[in-house]
Amino acid sequence: MSSTMCALSPTDKRAQAKRVGDDLLRNYGKKPYYSVEQVKAANRRNSVSIDVDCWSHAMFNTHEDFDAMHAAMGEVCDYAAMKLQMLQAVGAGEKSWFDFDLDLSWLEFPDIDWSAFDFFD
Repeated sequence: MSSTMCALSPTDKRAQAKRVGDDLLRNYGKKPYYSVEQVKAANRRNSVSIDVDCWSHAMFNTHEDFDAMHAAMGEVCDYAAMKLQMLQAVGAGEKSWFDFDLDLSWLEFPDIDWSAFDFFD
């Protein structure tokens, strides 16, 4: 599976990141990464379709966890490309991405519009 097979508009990516991110913060506290099960639970609680739930995993799981989850399902998704698109959707796309390590936690990226997350302190 590729990211184009589970395509979302930038507006929908931002909305999904906000809903799932707020849920993760509210239920598990502020963490650099969340477990696959925690992200799955947040997706379910927020009625994120299984067709696009991998976007939440790209944003909030480690690269290793993301790849292991997809390998177990027999799928191949591009973590770096999907994470880049999610970060751009939440306002972190202003600088050159060649300067950043896409394996950084979502909390470590500069230029994210934190106001999008209601529960972020």
